[in-house]
Parts: sequence; C-alpha cells; structure tokens
Amino acid sequence: MAAEVTVLSAVRGAAETHVVLALGAPGSTATVTRRCGDVVELLAAAAAGAGTVAVVSGDLPGLDREAVARLHAAGVRVVALDDGHGRERLRALGADVVLDATAAALEGAVADAVREAAGAGGAMADPAPADPGAEPPADDGARGRVVAVWGPGGAPGRTTAALEIAARLAGLASGPPRAGRRPGPGRGRPADDAGGETLLVDADTYGSSLAMRLGLLDDAPGLAAACRAAGQGVLDVVALARLTPVVAPRLRVLTGLTRAARWPEAPASALEVVIEQARRLAEWTVVDTASPIEADELLMYDTHAPQRNAATLAALAAADDVVVVGGADPVGVQRLVQALEELREAPVPVPTPAVVVVNRARAAAVGPRPEAAVREAMARYAGVDDVVVVPDDPAVDGALLAGRSLAEHAPGSPVRTAFAEVADRLRRAVA
Repeated sequence: MAAEVTVLSAVRGAAETHVVLALGAPGSTATVTRRCGDVVELLAAAAAGAGTVAVVSGDLPGLDREAVARLHAAGVRVVALDDGHGRERLRALGADVVLDATAAALEGAVADAVREAAGAGGAMADPAPADPGAEPPADDGARGRVVAVWGPGGAPGRTTAALEIAARLAGLASGPPRAGRRPGPGRGRPADDAGGETLLVDADTYGSSLAMRLGLLDDAPGLAAACRAAGQGVLDVVALARLTPVVAPRLRVLTGLTRAARWPEAPASALEVVIEQARRLAEWTVVDTASPIEADELLMYDTHAPQRNAATLAALAAADDVVVVGGADPVGVQRLVQALEELREAPVPVPTPAVVVVNRARAAAVGPRPEAAVREAMARYAGVDDVVVVPDDPAVDGALLAGRSLAEHAPGSPVRTAFAEVADRLRRAVA
C-alpha cells in the first residue's frame, strides 16, 4: 500500500475545490493538511513540515523562483497549476510538475501529479521539470563557458582583469590603437578570428564599477533586471540579450547594481538562471565578483534571510574556470595566500583556480626584481609555482580616463599583454 502523501494547497478560486475533492477521494493516497491563503502562509507551513508536496496556482501572488527554492529547501515538491500563465514560465520557476488547471484535468490527474512529485526523489536542488508530458525547452546544444574572476579584499584590478580577459576572449583589438574620439556603443575595431561571442557580467554586489569603467549609463537596467526576470520565470536568451548592450564587436556587458544596498535583488536562485541563459547567449561569460565568500548568515537564527554573499558564491559555484587576482605587495601577497586557502574551504564547490594573477608588480613595493620576488613568494607560501605576474602600468589609468578597455586604448601595453596571456590560457585549456 502506497504511503500517504501530505499536501499543502495554495490554490486560488474554484480550482481549489476541485483539488481538495480530488485529493480527498478514496484511493488518492494523499491528504490536504493545510489550505494556505498566500505564499507567506505556504512557506511557513512548509518550514513547519506540514506537507511534502505543495499544489499552487500559477498566478499565486509572490510565487517566484526564490519561493520555489525555499519550498525545495524545506523538502517540499511543487505541483503548479497552469491557468494560462505559461507552462514554460512555471517550469522556469522550478516547479517539479506542471498541470493544466481545468476542472477535468484536476479531477483526473492531480492525485497522480502529487504522487509523481512526491516520488521524484531527493534531487530538490534540481529545478528541472518532472512533467513527462511537457515538451523540453528548445536547446541547440550550444553551451558557453563561464569564467569567474575573484580575489581577496583589497586586491587591485579584479574589474580590470575581468574586462581585459573578456576583451581578449572576444578577440577585440589585435591591431594598433586607433586615434580620435571614442565611439559609442558597439565601438571598437573588428574582432580577430580567434574571438568568440563574450558576455561580461558585473556581479560585484559590494561595489559594481563596470558601467563607470566603460562609460555606460549606470542607471541602465542590468543585473537587477535580469535577476528580476529570472525570478519571475520570464528570462530567456532573447530577454537577456536585450539587457546586455554590445560595447564592442562580440562583446556584451551586463552592468551591475547601481548601489550596494540593492544586493538582495541578486539572489542566488535568480543568478543561477542568468548564468545558465548566458551560456546559451555567448561562448564565453566572464563574471566579475565581489571578495567576501563567507556564509556567516547561516549562523543566524533566520536562515531564510537573503544571503549577503549569495551572488559571489553562486557565480563561483557555476563557473567552469576561476581566475584569482591578488596584489603584488607584501600585504597583497599575504592576503592572496590566505584567499587561496579560503577558496578551498568555501561553502560551495568551487573549481580549482585555473589561473592565479598577481597584479601591479613594481619594484617600489617588492624590490628591484618584482616579478621574480612575487613568483618566489607565491611558490614558498602558497605552493603555487605558475602565476601570471602583471606589471604596474600607467596605461591602466589612461584606459580608465578614456572609459575604454586596454584592448582598445593601449593594445600594445605590457599590462594588456599579461591579461591576454590569462585569456589565452583559458582558451588553450578547452582547445
């Protein structure tokens, strides 16, 4: 005899009656344990362990990807009723089963859908739909690679590194610098044949700067709008493309949050979708992240509160390659050594760093042979023999003043050459 399935109902209108009657019929092996009026009550009931499956209306106010993620975290599967709001949207929210909300469908199939959801196994973190009758989303098989650029607090040049790596991966500006005024969006010389479509994402929720770095309007919708669309289940490749202006041939940019106080607008559950769609939009996605990776919020009693470092952790967990950037001075090297250890102990699985970059190497800070000194220190204290040492170069200030990448402003500069080597290593790793 099948085990009884406990059900939380958050269904609006007349459909609720059909759901309750169908689940209460003899032989349904399901019991409605709580009838919830809204998402808040539903989440509270789930957290209290009042049910193992939630049947919800597709148009339930407040039902978004974050709410579904919290239900999954509480061990509750989700059956969503499609009442004309789109099966694809409900699947994008992470619903385990999507069911037509018509009376005939509910009476005949809701009990089966509940049992199917309850028996779907323990892969709660997997938002993939379990609806066997649904058509899979269109996918041409193209999946780009994601590179996360991360570094300890105070590390100079994370954003510059992300920008220059992205520019190189896009194949931007391999020729001599161009004179004259800086053109507008879509500027830059043609990309070389080695480049691919590249998306640069500013996910630094503590101090985004890519918009200012490239002379873009910082009030343009960017990461917040993408995460909002992802949370509502309406972010696809086309929508993401609209939010990512082309700033150079083959190079798009998703600008960051306009203020650090807006960090709750970039939850992990939404950023995961943004990165997944970015893989379909571009061959390479380079994510500029913030420094903190601790999850001290979990020590609080309110474990459902937004996680301050969720965006960084989500980007690191989703990355195929991680580039770690540190500073080339006594303090910067010490922080970099500690950061590599912290990265290994991060609360999410993080790939082993593909490249370690030590930035702004200069004799004034580390001695007369700065590159050799940095390499020796990294080998001795971090056990890292292979690092890319980037020299201190005034060309960075010139590019910042011009609001352009080094690839456009000073393509022959030593610092640009060093960052190009980082991108070339990433390319060779997948060649």
